[in-house]
Amino acid sequence: MHPHRTPPAGSQEPLFGLDAMPSAPPAEPAPPGGAFRDSAQARRLLAIREIHAEPAAAASPRGRQILARFPEARLIEVASHWRIPELHGNEGSADRWMRIKRETLVLGVKKTLTTRPNGRSADWIAPGPSNGCALSCVYCYVPRRKGFANPITVFTNIDRIITHLGRHIAAQGPKQEPNQCDPEAWVYDIGENGDCSVDALICDNTADLVRAFRDWPTAKASFATKFVNPDLLELDPRGRTRIRFSLMPADDSRLLDLRTSPVDRRIAAAQDFLDAGYEVHFNLSPVVLRPGWQDAWAELLRQLDDVLPQRVKQQALAEVIMLTHNADLHEVNLRWHPRGEDVLWQPATQQTKRSENGALNLRYRTGIKRQALTDLRELVARHTPWLGIRYAF
Repeated sequence: MHPHRTPPAGSQEPLFGLDAMPSAPPAEPAPPGGAFRDSAQARRLLAIREIHAEPAAAASPRGRQILARFPEARLIEVASHWRIPELHGNEGSADRWMRIKRETLVLGVKKTLTTRPNGRSADWIAPGPSNGCALSCVYCYVPRRKGFANPITVFTNIDRIITHLGRHIAAQGPKQEPNQCDPEAWVYDIGENGDCSVDALICDNTADLVRAFRDWPTAKASFATKFVNPDLLELDPRGRTRIRFSLMPADDSRLLDLRTSPVDRRIAAAQDFLDAGYEVHFNLSPVVLRPGWQDAWAELLRQLDDVLPQRVKQQALAEVIMLTHNADLHEVNLRWHPRGEDVLWQPATQQTKRSENGALNLRYRTGIKRQALTDLRELVARHTPWLGIRYAF
């Protein structure tokens, strides 16, 4: 670290006093052959050069582990992980969208720990260990709240998050009735605002959560991902974590799922994760309506049927999520990836709708969406009859 280096214009002063901190606690030993997060591929995805940190986050054990992992990164003190004017509030950040995701990291303390009911993907949405992502999915809803940049914010008080979850799970007691989330366990989504597979390249937050849930017999963790991280195969989840690989047709993914693992790689990984002790489901998400979309989804579903072994099919379920877009995100995307907006921004087929959090979003018009869901359900029944749909919206 270089805590006394003069920051560039527009940056805040470097965090003081870090030289006096105790050294970072040792990380767990890497699996035989070395950890994937130390590979050249992982370091291409995350080549961190700048870390914006709340003082308490930097001083915490997890914060010190992260700083030790990126020793050459310039460290900048911020009062709040939400309020970083030169990042989230700087219009010019949108022009450096991809570079910021690769080179910038934010460390914060999650001050409000709330577990709220869901009922769709999970019974509960847990307080997540991160906000934002190093991947660059053009339709991502998280940047709508942030502004002109969306790097990963890692929350370093993972011990408090796990303690909160343990108390919440204990208060629920055993699940009395099956529901579409799970027949027996309370399901907690631990990655609503980030990608836990990517977070695991930075620190052990994801590993700590997976290990915690394997000791909670009435609950399961769940998270969606578009990134295949082999390090997660070493965590021994014992069936208490559900990983949901998000899928879309390959051509759509190449245009809209930037920096993610290729779709065929996500599909191929399903059997490895099942064999490692995960429950493996799929998100058919988002469904983007464009000329030929039905044929593209049919091809993807045939690929699933051809590639996946029977043991994966027997336990797999799917969620179907139609595209939701947003006018502010549209304007930001035009600054860094206008080609993606050619298919996402279709006002003739979309209508505005107020979301649960108060945001004004764009969704496909009611009749168009209803027909598209019917069409997709028919494609699933035809090409992957073994794939039950837990919910679709």
